[in-house]
Amino acid sequence: MPKVAVVIGSKSDSSAGEEAVGVLKEFGLDVDYRTISAHRSPDELDSFVKSTDAEVFIAVAGLSAALPGVIASKTTKPVIGVPLSVKLGGLDALLSMVQMPPGVPVATVGIDNAKNGAILAVEVLALKYPELREKLMERRGLKRA
Repeated sequence: MPKVAVVIGSKSDSSAGEEAVGVLKEFGLDVDYRTISAHRSPDELDSFVKSTDAEVFIAVAGLSAALPGVIASKTTKPVIGVPLSVKLGGLDALLSMVQMPPGVPVATVGIDNAKNGAILAVEVLALKYPELREKLMERRGLKRA
């Protein structure tokens, strides 16, 4: 089964990280869940991003919210950012993720919405894995055309 890497910047982000992991596991996905700070452990993050076999990243971060952008700068795999409402209602984290420079995109979901981050990861993978597309359609009550 495809794998998603869920990376949180610090232990204080664990509730959002665990929410994303829970949704991904509902779809039967393998998840690599890590706590790696882009600021405190840049070499560890670099090594992980370069070595993982995950097909999609979900990066959960607040405050400077650099984690998704740093991951995106090191890979061509999709990166989904989940901004957290640590300061300024999360607007600072949201803007940090959506204002990436050209050529280094981070798909970003709503503030504190790790569930949607996980669903978006499933949607990306469903382009390649028909069984995930079927599970998404069933979950949403959609019928095949």
